[in-house]
Amino acid sequence: MQHFTYSDLHQFTYNIFKKLGCPEHDAQLAADVLLKADLRGVDSHGVARLIGYVRLWEKKRINVKPKITIVHETPSTAVIDGDEGLGLVVAPFAMQVAMEKANTAGTGWVSVRNSNHFGIAGYHAMMGLEKEMIGLAMTNASPLVAPTFANERLLGTNPIAVSIPASQQPPFVADFATTTAANGKLEILQRKKAKAPLGWVQDAQGKPSEDPHELADGGALLPLGSDRERGSHKGYCLGSIVDIFSAVFSGANYGPWVPPFVSFLPLAKDPVGKGIGHFLGAMRIDAFQPADDFKQHMDQWIGRFRSAKPIEGEEKVLIPGDPEREMEAERMELGIPLLEPVVKDLQELAQRFKVDFIK
Repeated sequence: MQHFTYSDLHQFTYNIFKKLGCPEHDAQLAADVLLKADLRGVDSHGVARLIGYVRLWEKKRINVKPKITIVHETPSTAVIDGDEGLGLVVAPFAMQVAMEKANTAGTGWVSVRNSNHFGIAGYHAMMGLEKEMIGLAMTNASPLVAPTFANERLLGTNPIAVSIPASQQPPFVADFATTTAANGKLEILQRKKAKAPLGWVQDAQGKPSEDPHELADGGALLPLGSDRERGSHKGYCLGSIVDIFSAVFSGANYGPWVPPFVSFLPLAKDPVGKGIGHFLGAMRIDAFQPADDFKQHMDQWIGRFRSAKPIEGEEKVLIPGDPEREMEAERMELGIPLLEPVVKDLQELAQRFKVDFIK
């Protein structure tokens, strides 16, 4: 395990996106989104994914100079076509539109089609905090998930993120996949040569498995809850809602037709839409009540939950966003740890694109 500073990794990531042909602003933004994942401890969605975006670019599945357009809108809603751009760039554009609409209409809701993988959902939801708005972000993803009782992959990990500002307390930030574990977690276990906990995946016959390579052998991820007795039908419902809001609303591909993130898998022969879909939302607090009153109540809400009596063996009760916020502070100070396989991938990119690698 090697540690790298945020600034070094950000500069390297920016340089690679520039080499792909991204404009200055887009390269900076894409690097911002990826490195935010590493800072917040979501290692599966940070620079470890950089080589994946490069491979999609090689397959001409990413347009590095997209003309992102609003194709339909009302005072509080919009549908955006991402022109096959990086989701790391398309989603922030859509969130800006949502916030602009919220600024005038009270709330803003934007569905996106023809995009690609957008990094961590939390980055886009947290954009609302800068405007003292509640932010929401979700996206559909590669079909790797078997619905409850199914032995077929029909849904993605389909994350949901919600950010809510407070006054004196840090903001409430929930960012989670609608599966028991995201695919990136399996990739980390593969690099570590470790087993997957039961309840994460099923094998090609639909049986529980501890093999993190199961997806390559025809297995599937499981919805949040893992099985019916533990509530997997609820995770299945959540993932379905994300798929419908992100893609059926916008005209993107949904369900088994969603384009895979890995470049070696073929695209669906009978697509039902364009690219991957996202759904972004922003709510102006004073569209509901005075902002100061709301934030004071959020402080009280957070404070009360923080003071909850922990169960034996646990230090404290956490608020959504606490672990990531604490990790971000730690990694800004001590550096971002990368596993050797990730470092090797970055070194290969450096050599290929003739970019100096971090020393």
